[in-house]
Amino acid sequence: MHPPELETEAALCERFETALLASPPESMRRRGQWLDTECLVQIGNTPFHVLIAKGRVVHCSRHIPLVCNSAFVLKGSVQAWSELWQPVPRPGWHDLFALIKQGEMSLQGNTQVVMAHLQFLKDLFDLPAHRAPVKPEEVTVQPEGEIEPMVGRYVHVDIEGEPCRVYFEEAGQGIPLLCLHTAGADSRQFRHLMCDAAVTQHFRVIAFDMPWHGKSYPPIGFEHQEPDLTTQRYVAIVRSVARALKLDTPVVMGCSIGGRIVLQLAHAHGAEFRALIGLESSDHQTPWYDTRWLNRPDVHGGEVCAALVSGLVAATSPARYRHETLWQYKQGGPGVFKGDLYFYRVDSDLRGQLGGIDTTRTPLYLLTGEYDFSCTPQDTLRTAESIPGAQVTIMKDLGHFPMSENPLQFREYLLPVLENIRNQSGY
Repeated sequence: MHPPELETEAALCERFETALLASPPESMRRRGQWLDTECLVQIGNTPFHVLIAKGRVVHCSRHIPLVCNSAFVLKGSVQAWSELWQPVPRPGWHDLFALIKQGEMSLQGNTQVVMAHLQFLKDLFDLPAHRAPVKPEEVTVQPEGEIEPMVGRYVHVDIEGEPCRVYFEEAGQGIPLLCLHTAGADSRQFRHLMCDAAVTQHFRVIAFDMPWHGKSYPPIGFEHQEPDLTTQRYVAIVRSVARALKLDTPVVMGCSIGGRIVLQLAHAHGAEFRALIGLESSDHQTPWYDTRWLNRPDVHGGEVCAALVSGLVAATSPARYRHETLWQYKQGGPGVFKGDLYFYRVDSDLRGQLGGIDTTRTPLYLLTGEYDFSCTPQDTLRTAESIPGAQVTIMKDLGHFPMSENPLQFREYLLPVLENIRNQSGY
């Protein structure tokens, strides 16, 4: 996607002031109804004083009071605001945190106010944008009475000597395809895959909720534990579930933290698997926010989890699937998302540790969305350089949650991979 023609600072300021002083959508106002604050927002060299009362902007002016009690200051370059407000922003320029990560914006001040009302503020400062409408054909609606093909059950699994009751869903027949959800989410992310006959006619698709997630309870005695996920335990979970379900050399496909553990499985246990697919997979990624915000009494955990990852969804993904994906993040147990990120940020830096992966024995496919600014395409490409034979695809118009945020686009990339695996298996 080529850089757009940038608007002038004066034009951007006019758009900002007009949009913020207009009546916001009712859904936005409900979300922000508890917010009373003032802040400074700077576009290039032009600062604005913004006063918010109960989810409505009551003052937006380029005149800065001599005494200004601003809770926070958000500054962005002319290019940052111009890119953000495009009808379809480019990858890396489509979200406040993406812009902060690359140094085109900065946020200072009382970040508690920001994090407690994060989605409202992200939506508020996006009001000057003129977003392209979602194409009707991108969203399918099933007829009334249709029963989806997946079946859900529980399996009892021994994980490092600890009995766990694990919920899983499956559909299809053939080569077992074991799916690993992202941090803080659950197996619902793969529901579209299990409803896709092009997949399930040759693959037995199985997606499970890790302990602490979705319909899987935490282990007995969890009230005395922290849900911090380690590399050792994550490997044990995947191998134990595969063993309990008696899966014969399954394919494992994981996304985000699941994409990271796929690399460890390839490194340490590759012979146990027919093939490995890493979605949004890299040996390391640069942290871009403080995970302590995910489990605090003064911030709603579900709201802030969803708001933080909302920018990881591609700007081109259908609204219905975007909000489905974020809904799961609003439902996670207290501290679970933060605990998963202990693995992702602290206990799984695999840089320089992936030698010995044999892709001639166990093929390794790495697929990353172009809009993912957490595990960036550059992170995946760098990782693949250290693994001879790893096959990399950068997926257009997809972000960090390809299987749930835009399933129709994702299948265009996944089906050829599954066909390769099927052919190599002689199935």
